[in-house]
Amino acid sequence: MLWLYILVGLLSLIAGLALGFFIARRYMMNYLKKNPPINEQMLRMMMMQMGQKPSQKKINQMMSAMQKQMK
Repeated sequence: MLWLYILVGLLSLIAGLALGFFIARRYMMNYLKKNPPINEQMLRMMMMQMGQKPSQKKINQMMSAMQKQMK
């Protein structure tokens, strides 16, 4: 009878961990989609700090590449 309680406890723990992982993953994916970590202004500043003169075309290319990578 004791082994049954231990088995149910372990199965509940494993199910809770798996469910928590997938809920946290979905939350973070939605958060990053709504609030991207890098925007055009930040990208422009980074390029200027590296000594490059950023053109709008280059920034658009980099932003579209980052958006494709997010999907």
